[in-house]
Amino acid sequence: MRAVGFDVIGGPEVLRPVEVPVPSAGPGEVLIRVAYAGVNHGEVEHRLGDFGAPDGITVPGLEVSGEIAVVGPGVTGLTVGDPVAAYLPDGGGYAEYAVARADFAFPLDGISLRDGGGAGLTLSAAYGLLAGAGRLAAGDSVLIHAAAGGVGSAAAQIARALGAAVVHGTVGSPAKADYAKRFGYDAVHTRDGFAEHLSDLDLVLDPIGGPTRLASLGVLAPFGRVVVYGEAARHPDLSLPVRPLWRNNRAVTGYDIADLGRRAPARLRAHALAALSLLASGAIRLDITSELPLAHAPLAHATLQSGANIGKTLLSVTTFRAGR
Repeated sequence: MRAVGFDVIGGPEVLRPVEVPVPSAGPGEVLIRVAYAGVNHGEVEHRLGDFGAPDGITVPGLEVSGEIAVVGPGVTGLTVGDPVAAYLPDGGGYAEYAVARADFAFPLDGISLRDGGGAGLTLSAAYGLLAGAGRLAAGDSVLIHAAAGGVGSAAAQIARALGAAVVHGTVGSPAKADYAKRFGYDAVHTRDGFAEHLSDLDLVLDPIGGPTRLASLGVLAPFGRVVVYGEAARHPDLSLPVRPLWRNNRAVTGYDIADLGRRAPARLRAHALAALSLLASGAIRLDITSELPLAHAPLAHATLQSGANIGKTLLSVTTFRAGR
């Protein structure tokens, strides 16, 4: 089958078209004929070697949409032909076929395959950041860094749906601020100056790290939380003393979808289904700003790694009949 993979770590240019065998669905798994694969920072980190050097050809891709082609032994509730979105903790999405755990294959009731292409990880994570790690309560004030990205634009809408009273965002450039404002932010600030304008926030979502993370602690209300879920700026990790957290009633918590999938898969699935329900109802939307052929994965990675992306980027893999 056609796929895009890499066998050495490096820049976007190490991604290349490859031919690999169609994987098999084992017990508790399904084989998906892939329509779309979402592009995420986790795949950039994979290619850069953050998860170790590849052992032969590695096919990245953490989320897909498509139709079930094979149902593995022991799987119930899913049948061949069902449209699904899927989270793939072990990758493999940049290909014509991908294997998913059945509990991470989410039915797309009333949702198009195109919208589903960015749902398995992006919407699941956005919901989990707020309702899980962030413990968002009705009336909370929220700040979302990387407000114009796929997770950020979804998180702003989900925060509103869950009852947030105020939602602020930060972006890396004024041009991105104009885009982010489409998603219901009360205000969007440049990332290097947000701390001068904000205070007493209940919840901050931070995938950036470094100085942004440190400044986020200073704008928290009593019992405010900073949720850490990435290091997009690739700064060295912070070393935070505990005493200031105690003395200022602050908290730092983390969200990692891979760890959640390993240790609390039922909770991950609940987050995904709740987010998809909001999408199906029209309460939120997934803004797909770029759709590229599978072979253009290097371009998608270069754009994401440079920070030039807005919204959600999909790779189009297989064409399905009209209406899907």
